[in-house]
Amino acid sequence: MAVKIKLDGVLFDRVKKVASVAGYESPEEFIVHVLEKELEKLEADSDDEITDRLRGLGYLE
Repeated sequence: MAVKIKLDGVLFDRVKKVASVAGYESPEEFIVHVLEKELEKLEADSDDEITDRLRGLGYLE
């Protein structure tokens, strides 16, 4: 299943540049790779550790 996600134009321009320099086939491939790496890190932690990390990043109050 494919899902569309909206990104700010400036952010997407940065993604395109980094993806190109790093040798990815597309910005989408780069985004998927980055998300998978971050999810692996988070999923390795306990629920409490995830909550604390997200709170520290400002995503949760």
